[in-house]
Order: sequence, then structure tokens, then C-alpha cells
Amino acid sequence: MTGDRCELLCLDLPRAERLRAARLSDDAARLIAERAKALGDPTRLTIANALAATDELCVCDIAWVAERAENLVSHHLRALRAAGLVASRREGKMVMYALTPAGAALLTSLTAEVPA
Repeated sequence: MTGDRCELLCLDLPRAERLRAARLSDDAARLIAERAKALGDPTRLTIANALAATDELCVCDIAWVAERAENLVSHHLRALRAAGLVASRREGKMVMYALTPAGAALLTSLTAEVPA
């Protein structure tokens, strides 16, 4: 093997065909990539991690925990919501945010075996 390519075509056709038939659809791969991309920003990852530690938080609380301006936190929350990783609900004049099951699962997989 030179570099990252085989020097010889050694395709295990039955296995390769089985894996090809079971691969992610283009739409599913695109959705997963967008979700991963949404958590690829350190501020968004910090926000998601804070939301994972409790049931829900308002923007003011998230801004305090993340040590970021509320308008910046709102921007990041919109990106997380667009990716389907957080959900929001209005409670009077406050907007409360919580991780979705997809957000919690992705965060858990990304932060596994990582020191705090």
C-alpha cells in the first residue's frame, strides 16, 4: 500500500455489495452532517452541553453559563434549532430551550470519553 490507496484491486464483492445496500441515503447523510456541523462550533457545543445538564434554560441563563452575549447565544440557538438539536417554547416573555433527543444523542456520542 502506498499512501492511502491499495496497489492491487482486492474488492470483496459480496461484502461490498451488502454494505453498499445498507449505506446511509444521501438525505440521511446530509442531515447527520448538518447536525454534526452545528455542534462543530465551540460556543454551540458549550450551549448544548449546558442544556444537557438540565431540563431547559432561557437565553439569559444560557448566556450566563456560556459567558457570551445574549444576542450571540440567540444566534447560536437558532442554528441549533435549525439543525433539529434543540427545541424552544415560549413561556410568557421568555423563550425556553431544551435539547431534542437527536441533540442529546449526538452530544453524548461527541463527548464520550472526553474530560470536562
